[in-house]
Amino acid sequence: MQAPGFPLPPRGARIGFPNTEDPPMPDALPESPAPGVSGPEMMGNLGEIARWVKLSGTAEEREALSFIERRMRDYGYRTQTLLHDAFISLPGKAAVLVDGTPVTAITQSFSQPSPAGGLSGIPLYVGHGTAADFAGRDLAGRILLIEGMATPATAQRATRAGAAGQLHISHHEHIHEMCISPVWGSPGAGTIAEMPRTVACSIAQADGAAIRDALLAGKQPVVTLHAEVDTGWRKTPILVADLDGPGGAEDPFVLFSGHHDTWYHGVMDNGSANAGMMEVARVCAARRGEWKRGLRVCFWSGHSHGRYSGSAWYADAHWDELDRRCVAHVNVDSLGGTGATVLANAAAMAELHHLAAEAITRTTNQDYRGKRKNRSSDDSFVGIGVPSMFGTLSEQPAKHEAARNALGWWWHTPHDLIDKVDEANLVRDARIMTDVVWRLLATPVVPLDHAATAASLLAELAPLAGPLAGRFPIAPLGEAARRVQAAAQAVAARAPSAGPEAAAAASAALMRASRALVPADYTAGDRFLHPHALPMPDWATLQPIRDLAATKPGSDAEKFAAVDALRARNRLAFALREAEAALGDAVAALG
Repeated sequence: MQAPGFPLPPRGARIGFPNTEDPPMPDALPESPAPGVSGPEMMGNLGEIARWVKLSGTAEEREALSFIERRMRDYGYRTQTLLHDAFISLPGKAAVLVDGTPVTAITQSFSQPSPAGGLSGIPLYVGHGTAADFAGRDLAGRILLIEGMATPATAQRATRAGAAGQLHISHHEHIHEMCISPVWGSPGAGTIAEMPRTVACSIAQADGAAIRDALLAGKQPVVTLHAEVDTGWRKTPILVADLDGPGGAEDPFVLFSGHHDTWYHGVMDNGSANAGMMEVARVCAARRGEWKRGLRVCFWSGHSHGRYSGSAWYADAHWDELDRRCVAHVNVDSLGGTGATVLANAAAMAELHHLAAEAITRTTNQDYRGKRKNRSSDDSFVGIGVPSMFGTLSEQPAKHEAARNALGWWWHTPHDLIDKVDEANLVRDARIMTDVVWRLLATPVVPLDHAATAASLLAELAPLAGPLAGRFPIAPLGEAARRVQAAAQAVAARAPSAGPEAAAAASAALMRASRALVPADYTAGDRFLHPHALPMPDWATLQPIRDLAATKPGSDAEKFAAVDALRARNRLAFALREAEAALGDAVAALG
């Protein structure tokens, strides 16, 4: 891996832009300020941030956030701290007894508190708690013994099955704090019924394996779960730091964000990210005269203890402004971990894949593969249609696969202290973040590659053509996607020579195209709701059409599925028509 500070390939080198026939070249713009990233500056700020345990809605969290706010003001940003109501769950004391003998245990955020005297029973082993593990089994009232960390998906299955408790077996000796709510953000009246209704505890691998092995041997160990959980509404803060673009406070802006709340001291997750955000903001501000749009830096609460409650509330409360002005979202989580040398897998939406590829390859010489953005990392803006990238950036190499965690064995444990952050890795990661933020700030025509988005849709449509032939026409969707792709390629070809007025008009049109395409790709089609914190299929609006393709021709199942598929086709066709019109405006503006 190339060490920080080595000469970089020239800007504009063609490096791994997938999914388009004619990959976009970087527009001419001033050289990135990434070389100005300072390790001592970040480590000094991180040393301060590391002093506090930052549970959502606590006085300690506010104190730590005040330090960051002072620093952001020092760097020239206009700041405000917003307070809002959030549904927060802070795990308290926990105990697990096995035939009366205690083992080390924790409970989880959004577990139910245990009844007086604890929840007791002979556990039922359900493997890894997949849908297949639950299928066809009477689990009502049982304590389920489940392999692996507690997750929203297993909590949802356990709740729907009527289970009373969940006992999770960690994959190693360390036990990880987890938030098990599947509801994205604070629950509303329409989603409160979907919150977990089980007592949830987790224990170390050796203790869990002993219970599992006893059950498999025909024994009947009795486990008792004790869990104290403080769940309810409380005021939580969001720090917003702004530096306007050249046109002032109504200019478009880049959203750069990361969570501030932590498990324990959380120095890597997410103190290092906060230090990196501050440094990217500092070095970019020093070159503000070259910006084409503004920068908004947000530090969220409620990520760890409210299932992204802060960013979800912000998206809802500022929907109109974000819809009108937000160009893209760059999220930051867990930078600079010791031993974190793998950057090739960082996530980015198709529109932003080329920015990730350029920045990572220039800084590390790694062959960037990338992956699809998943439902994590405060990605609360997909319904609005804001394209996003990153979240976690650097990961542990294959030698750490035994830990089954890309962020290190210490993640979400009391061991996440400052010794888990490597200054050289932090500098490397912050330089990558600076590169992508700078491109979004300083490129005259905002660098959104909608041709790549269209190509990814075409790849999803291709395998459906055969199964649906003669049953349900999808060819018009492919034709529309190809028109979007061609229009986006025309924008990319004209963008480098655009004058200021044309660049601004084209950028606005590209943002409008995002508002159509991103919700079609990353939601079921509703721009005003948050999809749950659960896995979603690629191009989620296509799922009813995929379901139709899987039915037997002539069956009742086919007819039922066709009702939903027709509506899904209309939804997607409308999104493509809106995107094509927006891109046509961009082409016209660029001449």
